[in-house]
Amino acid sequence: MTSPTATRRRSLAYHRNFRQLWVGDAFGQFGAQLTGLVLPIFAVTALDATPWQMGALTAAETAAFLLIGLPAGAWVDRMRKRRTLIVADLVRAVALGVVVVAAATGTASIPLLIAAALVVSAATVFFDVAHQSYVPGLVGLDHVVEGNSKLQATQSVAMVVAPAVGGALLRVISAPALIATTVGTYLVSALWLGRIRHEETLPRREDRRPLRTEIAEGLRFVVHQPLLRRIVACTSIGNLFGSLGGALLVIYALRVVGLDEAALGLVFSLSAAGGLLGAVAAERMARWIGEAKVIPASAVALGITYALNPLAVVLADVVPPAAVLVVAGFGFSFWVVVYNVAQVSFRQRLCPPTLLGRMNASVRFIVWGTMPIGGLLGGWLGTAVGVEGSLWVAAVGMTFAALPVVLSPLRTLTALPRPDDDGAAGSQRS
Repeated sequence: MTSPTATRRRSLAYHRNFRQLWVGDAFGQFGAQLTGLVLPIFAVTALDATPWQMGALTAAETAAFLLIGLPAGAWVDRMRKRRTLIVADLVRAVALGVVVVAAATGTASIPLLIAAALVVSAATVFFDVAHQSYVPGLVGLDHVVEGNSKLQATQSVAMVVAPAVGGALLRVISAPALIATTVGTYLVSALWLGRIRHEETLPRREDRRPLRTEIAEGLRFVVHQPLLRRIVACTSIGNLFGSLGGALLVIYALRVVGLDEAALGLVFSLSAAGGLLGAVAAERMARWIGEAKVIPASAVALGITYALNPLAVVLADVVPPAAVLVVAGFGFSFWVVVYNVAQVSFRQRLCPPTLLGRMNASVRFIVWGTMPIGGLLGGWLGTAVGVEGSLWVAAVGMTFAALPVVLSPLRTLTALPRPDDDGAAGSQRS
């Protein structure tokens, strides 16, 4: 008979249902990364997008987290999460399919790209909330760190491979053809998710309360947890300034630095290798630095590494700008993944299973709700003060975003509290 210890240590690679989720997620992530590369390039090169239009496109990609993020959590807690994931994949495939058809018929436009991004954004809200809420029930709380690390590794591999493949393909095929590939990956993702055989227990219909009450419970849980409150503040401020810079990064690389599309794809690919390393090293970093201390440490490192982006032009006479962008992206991707694995795993362990959907939606509403604001701010700032100056604003803002977790008990704690710890129980009453 297998001992409980051996069972706990058995890799999730042997867990059938997790494998289906893992493979489906891999196809979806690959497609998402291709889209993240090709849509901005298509907008800049084929549709001659301005900084303001790129800001609007960036805002549209995350707008749904601000508009429907809160009720989505309560809805997901009432739904079968596997079905939600599948439907979200199919909706994203249809939305991008419309872009492909429009491009093929010569009717593509910036407003169409923005509309498609809004639809994809709405589907992604449901997918992400259901995804994060599904993992603990699928694999068990003892395996959530391993599960999150594997899924982050998958995302990082996609971030490495997809931009390199996309950049190379853009030399021989059109952007719409590359977007069509994304449609296929979402369909394959839905197919694999449909193979999961995990029975979900839904709350009884008669036990449901008004939607407003259930939404308030999710928000209250986040606000009443002091450590979680600080992590959410750090993440939301960081995302605000990250989106500000992200709205202009493609314009910066193509028009200011002077890279071509293939070189930009290679830069993104090499940069994303840092995320792959971060996913592999996340557990070790948590053990080495401390699972609490690694959160403020990685938050500080994020701002420092991002500041290398605007330095690419300053150092152009000494170091090739593409190399500086790679170093910046590599370091940034590494610390983003380390930070995310640590804080997402903490949230999942701390929250009661019946509240996971609403808690994740509340967190997403707060931390991703700043992103469309950041995108619009980036579009305005890029027009007002220039692209390079806006990237400096983003770097400084991202550095100061670490203050909520740096000036907190996370700086001195070794281990993060769990639901049954006295500290965690007391924090719910504060």
